[in-house]
Amino acid sequence: MNILILSAGTRNKIVQYFKRAVGQTGNIVATDMSELAPAVYEADKFYKVPRMTDPGYMDVIFDICRKERIGAVLTLIDPELSLLAKHKADFEAMGVTVIGSSYELCERALDKMEMFNWLTQRGYACAKSYVDKEAFYADVEAGLATYPVFVKPVCGSASISISKVYDRETVEMLFAHSDNLMIQQFMDGQEIGADVYIDMVSGEVVSIFTKKKIVMRAGETDKAVSFKDEKLFDLITKFVKESGWSGQIDIDIFDVDGTYYISEVNPRFGGGYPHAYESGCDHMTLILNNLNGKANAPQIGNYEEGIYMMKYNELMIRKGNGV
Repeated sequence: MNILILSAGTRNKIVQYFKRAVGQTGNIVATDMSELAPAVYEADKFYKVPRMTDPGYMDVIFDICRKERIGAVLTLIDPELSLLAKHKADFEAMGVTVIGSSYELCERALDKMEMFNWLTQRGYACAKSYVDKEAFYADVEAGLATYPVFVKPVCGSASISISKVYDRETVEMLFAHSDNLMIQQFMDGQEIGADVYIDMVSGEVVSIFTKKKIVMRAGETDKAVSFKDEKLFDLITKFVKESGWSGQIDIDIFDVDGTYYISEVNPRFGGGYPHAYESGCDHMTLILNNLNGKANAPQIGNYEEGIYMMKYNELMIRKGNGV
């Protein structure tokens, strides 16, 4: 089975794990718009491709799939998730499986207000959110909302352009200079990350790994420790099944005074996934089983508690004429 990993960037570990899982039975092919993306050199083969917004981008990807006899494709960045889902039928016509969720769900994951509305309509605890700042001010006056709050883009990722705001004047200034902003309740609690795999054959949640985040950097987990809570596993399983996610997803959750608040979903491998893998949650093998038509048995919580992850900087050196 040959697998194509798009927008590999700096996700060296993800490429390494897929190579380990595939072994001698196939190849891992990686792409990126830059030949200075270190993860692509972990793959068996690398293609430099145009920016994903280029009109001819998908034709380039389809050509790679045909040339390399690709059996499955996935991306490691948010903006490309919907693009792959949108072309799922085109990939299937070539015998290529898109590892990911539906177009509707990928779009919901990007739109924080749509996610908020979906969660509240179904009774899930989540951070109260507003796109109408006047409605927020009214709730502040009524004692239903308090500062500080987060002001962020309705659609965004990697914690880009997020501001912690303590007063009305700053809210006004931010809204005056940017469009499509939202106001979100500040969650004063323990942030949690969940790496979840939903079997692509059975549709069941088969693996959940949860970690308490200790240090964050640029929207990603820098230090964390594994833990288990059956109440949280049950909540995640219920949420995932009601939503209809498929394959690998990453969920951000807050524990505020014993109540779990669902924050966001990234329907891809998150930057902190290596913590799960190194603790025993090998989702690459689960994916390969599915691609070979085999359903996986549930293994939720099949890892040790108290395993710490600590990221550190590494580097790759290559001669200029080899790039």
